[in-house]
Amino acid sequence: MRREPEKRKGRMNAISTSTDLTSAGSSSKGPDSAVSDLDRRFGLALLLYVVLAALAWFTLGEGKILVGGRLVELRWLPLVVLGGLALRTVIARQAEKIRREGNGEIGSTPRGLQKKG
Repeated sequence: MRREPEKRKGRMNAISTSTDLTSAGSSSKGPDSAVSDLDRRFGLALLLYVVLAALAWFTLGEGKILVGGRLVELRWLPLVVLGGLALRTVIARQAEKIRREGNGEIGSTPRGLQKKG
């Protein structure tokens, strides 16, 4: 039973170290460059999704499979999966923007959702 607190302590040290590294890297650049870095990464991620979709489209043949009682071209299936991943990326970016609006505090309410009065 004595080993559990040591494990937790090790995990907390790893978490604080990664947080320190993240904040040290972003604090030297300033808050504006951190945001532009996230925007650059977001654009790159969407570009890579488009490249993967194009590769899947031109690699797969024109075969058809039965899905839900309808014939669907096989090349549409990877596009649906990649589209779902791209949507998830967009939602994650919006969530990060909302978190940054709340001054980065954990548990803080974004400005648009705060109660007035």
